[in-house]
Amino acid sequence: MPADVAVTGIGLVTPAGHTLDENWAALCRGRSLAARDPELVGLPVDFSCQVTGLDAAVGLGPPLARRVGRFIQFALLAARRAVTDAGLPTDVGLGERVGVVLGVGSNCLSTYITEFGHLSAGRPVCVSPLALPRSVPSMAAGEVALDLGAQGPNFTTASACASGATAIGVARDLLRSGTCDIVLAGGSESGRSRMTATCFTRMRALSPRRDEPELASRPFDAARDGFVLGEGAAVLVLERAADARARQAEVLAMLRGYGAGSDAYHPVAPHPQGDGAVRAIVAALQDAGCSPHDIGHVQAHGTSTPLGDKAEAVALARVFGDTTPPVTASKGVIGHSLGAAGAIQAAYTVLALRHGTVPPTANFQQQGSKQMLDIVAGAPRPVTTNTAVSCAFGFGGQNAVLVLSST
Repeated sequence: MPADVAVTGIGLVTPAGHTLDENWAALCRGRSLAARDPELVGLPVDFSCQVTGLDAAVGLGPPLARRVGRFIQFALLAARRAVTDAGLPTDVGLGERVGVVLGVGSNCLSTYITEFGHLSAGRPVCVSPLALPRSVPSMAAGEVALDLGAQGPNFTTASACASGATAIGVARDLLRSGTCDIVLAGGSESGRSRMTATCFTRMRALSPRRDEPELASRPFDAARDGFVLGEGAAVLVLERAADARARQAEVLAMLRGYGAGSDAYHPVAPHPQGDGAVRAIVAALQDAGCSPHDIGHVQAHGTSTPLGDKAEAVALARVFGDTTPPVTASKGVIGHSLGAAGAIQAAYTVLALRHGTVPPTANFQQQGSKQMLDIVAGAPRPVTTNTAVSCAFGFGGQNAVLVLSST
């Protein structure tokens, strides 16, 4: 019998705030946090959802803050908060039975662009020796392990925008196999570089609403026209439920199931019938021992792109039938944090289960597909069922789905 896996700590750094309470309050307000971005001035799309009020030098100390890139700063701060939330010691190393698995969707392009500027100007001696360790995706997990003395396996999952959810699923397997006793799992991303924004703009993936950025991210709405870049990190502390109870830790939620499936359809477009997403959702439900009728709400991937939301709506209708559970999509508030999105959504799902409430989907006004989903909009909605699904889908047909329940 596979071991039950518990969530005992959560750390968040997002555009909605740096604490669980700040994030929950912003979600329940249901208003987009998109705003003009000084990093993107002069570009066709010059707005994003930004992490603000963060002084890494204060939170991490000046030497460490200087040494690491922004996405690593997010990961370190979220991991420290998650460990504290779980009641684990922070003054001694966590030891060899503790692993770190973090999802990162892309390199820290802003670092590469800065250093390439030196190189292209004929100044190779000005290229920082820290350029690679600041920006290589695996260094988020590596720096967290170093910072907290976690000597078990540490590595990075890269499955595009499903990376964070994939990391949580892989961490679950490390616990069930007995490889680790505790795993810090999640994702981190800072994708607000000019190159990233330009690439997505050229793909026509970003919303072009420069005159009203606060209305740009509108998951599942009929007027949606692209996503809004975001950033942030979420780290969850996972451990076997029996071990959590033995150390008298508070169990925040249970990770009941994980499923993954590939579209094998197109480099960037989702399968129009949501085939890979359906397989991932069904696999997660089967892993959890649940039927679709057991699910109380869905934290959708919901990026606000025309094709993506349509395919996801089809997939949800195929799994849940004519009466879907209440559906929410947090990207309406915080934008799309790319590789970190699946982990942030998992954390938000835990918060929703603990509050017995589903937050609204920002800017949703009118259903944008033939599949009539039960989109929560306007105000938070109380729910009584204690099990939820969190979906994460990405380029390359990557699909990862988690099933979580309250204790």
